[in-house]
Amino acid sequence: MKKQKLLRWAIKQRKVIQVIIGVALYIIIGYYHISLWYVLLFGAITGVILGKVFCRWMCPMGVMMEFLTSMTPGESFRQTYQYHKLGCPIAWISGWLNRFSFYRISLNKDTCKSCGICDKQCYISTLNSAKYSIYQNGKERPGASFSCSKCLQCVSECPNGSLTYRFAFSPLKTGKQVNMKKK
Repeated sequence: MKKQKLLRWAIKQRKVIQVIIGVALYIIIGYYHISLWYVLLFGAITGVILGKVFCRWMCPMGVMMEFLTSMTPGESFRQTYQYHKLGCPIAWISGWLNRFSFYRISLNKDTCKSCGICDKQCYISTLNSAKYSIYQNGKERPGASFSCSKCLQCVSECPNGSLTYRFAFSPLKTGKQVNMKKK
């Protein structure tokens, strides 16, 4: 239970954490002249372990994009957050590693009330609700998609605690979810 409270607190503080780590990373790269290859390696390692967290939790460019998108009203400009990642090799590598990462967003179907709050909080589900859903059967899970940056808003806002971000070692299936009811 303490882990879940700590995780929810960290998710609520994600933008602060992102600014601190992003600015620190920017200063370290600039001041110590760290090669971008090391940053790429660091992004790949975090991708293997945590999935695509670098973009929404650590990236200096992500800090600027979060700031710009929060200043502009309307959903159309917020969609551009996805497009700046097209030129970023860390986003490519860690996005591809979302399917294989050790930590995943997991849904407990037994406690899920199908309220849909998670899908409303998930930027991937809101951008393409016909294809993605965290809780609906027959749709792809956003957490396994290339675009999911593990902002974990879905986990934070789930009223039942049915969503968790936890260690799960087996590779994800890339297809649609299947209804797995207990018999």
